[in-house]
Amino acid sequence: MADHAVEYAAAPGNDYAEHERTYANFLKLSKVCTAAVVLVMIALAIGGVKGHWGLCGIGVLLAIGSGVIGAMTPKGSVVPSIVAGVVLLGLYVLFG
Repeated sequence: MADHAVEYAAAPGNDYAEHERTYANFLKLSKVCTAAVVLVMIALAIGGVKGHWGLCGIGVLLAIGSGVIGAMTPKGSVVPSIVAGVVLLGLYVLFG
């Protein structure tokens, strides 16, 4: 059986601070990408139900842009995706 006497954080060669930073960035990117995927799904629903594929393309571009902007923020803000979603739904109301 393996010897578990050494704690992971204190084991030689392990950089626990770097592990924590990587995990925090993973959580940030997961949050931002989930918001962007929801925006893409809304855009595809608009395109599929009403046939506004041009508006769908705009929504996908907004999702990509908001994902990049959200990923560049220090805490991984989903506000750009929310704003892009409101813009997309506003365009749908205006032109749909």
